[in-house]
Amino acid sequence: MIRLKAFRTTQNQEACERFAHGHEQILRDFGVEKVTSADRSWMFNPDVYVITVENEDGSKIYGGSRIHVANVNQRLPVEGAIGEMDPKIHDMVREDAKHGAGEMCALWNAKEIRGSGVSVVLTKASVAKAGVEIANLLKIKTLWVLCAPYTVSMVERAGFEIVKSLGNDGLFPYPRPDLPATILRLRDTDHLNTADEQNKQDIFDLRKTPVQNKIEYGPNGELIVDYDLYIEDL
Repeated sequence: MIRLKAFRTTQNQEACERFAHGHEQILRDFGVEKVTSADRSWMFNPDVYVITVENEDGSKIYGGSRIHVANVNQRLPVEGAIGEMDPKIHDMVREDAKHGAGEMCALWNAKEIRGSGVSVVLTKASVAKAGVEIANLLKIKTLWVLCAPYTVSMVERAGFEIVKSLGNDGLFPYPRPDLPATILRLRDTDHLNTADEQNKQDIFDLRKTPVQNKIEYGPNGELIVDYDLYIEDL
């Protein structure tokens, strides 16, 4: 059993520290010393929201993801990552931000739960918090993500599409040429017309009932998830 908890950075700095430490450890395991999503300035940005994956009593963080809402003061991590290689990203994000834009980034999970399907659960939970049409969402119409090739199909099922007008048909030699990343965008978080039917149903269910217990099915079998995606004072 795992617990997913959503919160604003300003609401829980201790959990932000634990999230950052775990993410940095995973990056070191892959031999990556520096990526823009690991910059700790996000911890003091009130337009950043975190979803942590914890054990049942909350004593250990197994993983998580972050959602950055675009604002005029700080660029999205994806802009810092690929902006020098393809400056068009800045204009695209700026245009999207007129109707609400954000980024899902720093998605990671610890070795103990790797292969359990937690990455899929995190992706659906992150998309569930984006959107503008109902209460307690982040007013994000367009959601960006920069991900490793082996996670592209996972985020595509949640409605993201490769932005082939950027980089080499959406591919960038980042953080290293031997560890490339693909840029994708979910254009309509409210209706999710580009998501597959199962992901769409699951995401809408989490929006309707952000606090619930649910059995998810991953590669290693059943995963009992205690969702708490309701963010106080949002």
